[in-house]
Amino acid sequence: MNTPADEYDWPTCAACSRPLWENELGRRACRMCQRRADHDLEALAGPRGLYAALDSALAPGAGSGEARVSGSRSAPLPLRLEPLSLSARGGVVTVLQTWLVDWHDQLQWAHPRWQGDLQQQLDQVVQALRTNLDWAASQHPAFSDFAVEIAALVRSCLRQVTGEKPERRISVECPCGGVLRVTISTPGARCVGCGTQYARADVLELPLATRGMAA
Repeated sequence: MNTPADEYDWPTCAACSRPLWENELGRRACRMCQRRADHDLEALAGPRGLYAALDSALAPGAGSGEARVSGSRSAPLPLRLEPLSLSARGGVVTVLQTWLVDWHDQLQWAHPRWQGDLQQQLDQVVQALRTNLDWAASQHPAFSDFAVEIAALVRSCLRQVTGEKPERRISVECPCGGVLRVTISTPGARCVGCGTQYARADVLELPLATRGMAA
């Protein structure tokens, strides 16, 4: 028996919650979210990428616009810790490599091997992730988590390189009365009160909350 059209639960993108187009059915994520993830990966790599630019943000006062204070009783740290944590092992490169290992496990491939310094490893892992991105967006059960984490890495690097402040969160109100805290670039959000999952465009159209407003 056919399911009535008004009862059919149309598949949505796991990353942004937008209803999938007919030619996207069977995929985990829409092609728009795949392209966004690809753009974020591309932004990190190469000699002019965000990862390479972290080197210029290591000196105290660089990148963030922080002023050096003269007459301090203690000497300033020789390097800024935030960009250092992103550029060192355990930072951006390690996060990307962890995802690639996971993808290899999903595909039952041998684990990837890393060669060269961290910049070279970064470029290698980005290339591998971009090569297999269509598969991940189509089939990987955690593609949404991947896309969110890569976007967060890009924003973190941008803040260190340009001094850009973190996005301001605003509070919007679900019709059930629940309050959701979102940013302008949020991929979507779920109301903990009623369980409604909002796509990015829908959550940004919700009215501002009268309680729980951001400072």
